[in-house]
Amino acid sequence: MESQNDLIHRIRGQKKMSKGQKRIAEYLELHYDKAAFLTAARLGTAAGVSESTVVRFAIGLGYEGYPQFQQALEEYVRHKLNSIQRIEVTSGLLQERGVLESVLLSDAEKIRVTMETIDKRAFEKAVDTMLKAKTIYVIGIRSCAPLASFLSFYLNLIFQDVRALLTSNSSELFEQMIHIGEEDVIIGISFPRYSMRTLKALEFANNRNAKVITITDSKNSPMNLYSSCSLLAKSDMASIVDSLVAPLSVINALIVSLCMKKQKNVIETLENLEEIWDEYQVYNNDEIDMPKNQMKIKLEAGESNE
Repeated sequence: MESQNDLIHRIRGQKKMSKGQKRIAEYLELHYDKAAFLTAARLGTAAGVSESTVVRFAIGLGYEGYPQFQQALEEYVRHKLNSIQRIEVTSGLLQERGVLESVLLSDAEKIRVTMETIDKRAFEKAVDTMLKAKTIYVIGIRSCAPLASFLSFYLNLIFQDVRALLTSNSSELFEQMIHIGEEDVIIGISFPRYSMRTLKALEFANNRNAKVITITDSKNSPMNLYSSCSLLAKSDMASIVDSLVAPLSVINALIVSLCMKKQKNVIETLENLEEIWDEYQVYNNDEIDMPKNQMKIKLEAGESNE
């Protein structure tokens, strides 16, 4: 596993560098936080060199190309900056473009990168593992809790025994997992800053010979220490607000794939739910009938105009 400081060691270990490469190294030393967001061309402009010089610099450090170099730089920045520094960096970058456009474009880019880099075989293995599981446990702490809740909600429509692990301390966590075994699977969702409670849950499950699936951001994520199947999704690493759009898309894909594999069961479940909803009038006072409400609005508007 590559150390988060490996990039800096590589740069400082370079004994022979051209003047242009030295400029890049000097810029990275002073502005590594901003450089992680720059394309090769923009980094070249900032350092006063050409784009090709930047690419050669990355290759000279031992990376396949600039994208791999930038990923290593992102890893370094992710662990280097605290929350306050992340706000300052993000604020400075957003001044160049409007917030709405910047955030939407950034999220779209994360989905694109995830689509290109995610391990398809790992995805299929995750689906197959869940289909064979006796019980499925799902855990996500802090900002990952909504993702875990979303996944658990839909898994409950597909499988008979799904358990969302909800806890504020480790002792409660282990109490909820006391019966986990080799026929079960746990899905752990964690992104920087990684959750120790989630990691402990995965360790406990692994020690009980349960299958471990992780949804995280990097092969260097500590969650992968116990994972037999890892789904990597690009996440935001500079803003105070975690961007988890790409992980949510991966979760959506998991749910759709599982629904297709267990289509008959899902249809039966939904039909039963519809009958229950009708019998107990679950949605009678909670659904919006668009045609009726639109007509009501028009009538009320007409009455007020008279």
